[in-house]
Amino acid sequence: MWTKQTQTEVPGSSPMQQPGTAAGSSVAAAAARPTPPTSRSLACLGASLEIKGKIIGEEDLQIDGKVDGPVSLEGRRLTVGRTGKLNSEISAGDVIVHGSVTGNLRARDRVEIRKDGSVIGDIAAARISIEDGAYFKGRIEIDRPKPQAVVEPEGVGIPVTAEVN
Repeated sequence: MWTKQTQTEVPGSSPMQQPGTAAGSSVAAAAARPTPPTSRSLACLGASLEIKGKIIGEEDLQIDGKVDGPVSLEGRRLTVGRTGKLNSEISAGDVIVHGSVTGNLRARDRVEIRKDGSVIGDIAAARISIEDGAYFKGRIEIDRPKPQAVVEPEGVGIPVTAEVN
């Protein structure tokens, strides 16, 4: 006698839309699709924190405090805030410096030293940007992307002889 109807309406959508209408079906289709993350996760170390030791992570990191020790964020972004002071060997995807870094920086993609930033040490990256007013003392090595090796399919370029009877 009574049949239970499933709710196809997405919470927060207009209650006036009927499940059978075109607008209702597009809302249901949108709800069925997984949505990509809107932002990357970011961890922060506040200005009052002082860390002595190794930092290893797999998320973006902003440091506003003091760090004495290596920092490794392979493929992720490290941002050194205006109050950040690092005495570190740094390895990350991107490095953005607003504060002070003493030590070598290795970035897979880019290093940016902003106008109030200071870096004393060597930099190895594919791209680098140093704004007017920034301080840098060290060497720069631009890592060029490695060219893709061209692989010939087997049998190409090999002469073949044939006998005709």
